[in-house]
Amino acid sequence: MASQHRALRSPAELIVVTHGTERPLTPSVLEQSRGIESRLAALLPPGAELARIFGPANRLPGRVAGTPHEPVAAEYLKYFSVRGLDQDLDAIAARLREDDAVDGAYVKPPAEPPIAPYDTIETATTDAPPVTPNFEVRQGYLDPAPEGVDARSAWTVPGGRGAGVRMIDIEGAWRFTHEDLLANQGGVIGGNTSPDRGWRNHGTAVAGEISGDVNAFGITGIAPETFIRAVSIFGAGTAAAIRTAVDALGAGDVVLIELHRPGPRFNYADRPDQAGYIALEWWPDDLAAIRYANGRGVIVVEAGGNGAEDLDDALYDARPFGFPASWRNPFRGGAADSGAIMVGAGAPPPGFHGRDHGPARSRLAFSNFGSRIDAQGWGREVTTTGYGDLQGGSDEDLWYTDVFSGTSSAAPIVTGAVASYQGMSAAAGRRRTPAEMRARLRATGSPQTSAPGRPASQRIGNLPDLRAMAAPG
Repeated sequence: MASQHRALRSPAELIVVTHGTERPLTPSVLEQSRGIESRLAALLPPGAELARIFGPANRLPGRVAGTPHEPVAAEYLKYFSVRGLDQDLDAIAARLREDDAVDGAYVKPPAEPPIAPYDTIETATTDAPPVTPNFEVRQGYLDPAPEGVDARSAWTVPGGRGAGVRMIDIEGAWRFTHEDLLANQGGVIGGNTSPDRGWRNHGTAVAGEISGDVNAFGITGIAPETFIRAVSIFGAGTAAAIRTAVDALGAGDVVLIELHRPGPRFNYADRPDQAGYIALEWWPDDLAAIRYANGRGVIVVEAGGNGAEDLDDALYDARPFGFPASWRNPFRGGAADSGAIMVGAGAPPPGFHGRDHGPARSRLAFSNFGSRIDAQGWGREVTTTGYGDLQGGSDEDLWYTDVFSGTSSAAPIVTGAVASYQGMSAAAGRRRTPAEMRARLRATGSPQTSAPGRPASQRIGNLPDLRAMAAPG
């Protein structure tokens, strides 16, 4: 069968940010925003429409009521996307910037799944056996620390399988009919699912790492009782997909962003080596959506990207043309901090699956790094659902892989640990907040190691250790 490499790229997105101050959502503020919306919509060509990223204005007050964002919720009236266009986006952005109400208008490059660059996965042509073997022994990331996250010890603790935790994956497509993804899943609840097999395999692999079913065959997820659903970025765009997911969750639940996109290092160019690709939070509307999640108590886990970038570089402090004047580099933390848990990609133990990617928990060469990265997961040799190199054939519902990779494979490992720890915390009487969860990941875990040319000072954080996370203190 054909090899699986890069998924089709998502569309570029035109985003408009209007002027506005952080204040409550009074009737006059809402009316003023509607007037601006009408004026900007009139500037668009036929067939294009202006869509509010944070949903209908009249519903926003109810969504922020009782959250820390309620006093400043007018912030979320400022963000719009332009839909129905696939060309001349830069010219339309320039036209919109001429309006006095517009603080910024910019085109975001397409987002992609952050599977390791140049990875090619060959689907086995031999049909699957009548009963799938048990592949759990190949899931080394389940093993005790320091090699894995010690998921099996968490399974012996009340809530440690992720019971009561809801989680939504943000990307492009999934196969929830897979034989190992039939329990504890609610399917796709937003966006238009991509028909591309690369996206579908990717989403299926991510879901398996987190919540693969408990049974006698195939794989087992880190937190298999987590209730998993999905929202596609196709149709609405990345920020609106995040907002849709957040609105379907409650405090202490989890959103996973399984995407990255080209950054400013190489002028936002699409590159097969993914050099310069960065996490989504750097773009103003995605940052606002993640902060919206944080304000509602929803934990966001975000792939750090495969661009081999130092996110502490001063390059990321420079405000790009078209960004609103209020934008500040979120990679610096502080007042601009998104609140998300950002994940880097580390090496599995040498010799695992017969390959050596360097010392265990050392930064893989493609992984972004820097003080902003909170934790790491395996970025190579991840066994999970999808792709079909470990078990293939004619039926995708029986496919498994041994080589899922990138910050794509790393972020679900951290997400699984988060869901497991949240389940244990809830069973013990109190769910953890986003800030508490991030702090716990930074304070515990198996330390990052150095590799030749990739010292531990190039931070990707610790590999989660669920036994240590759950310990008192």
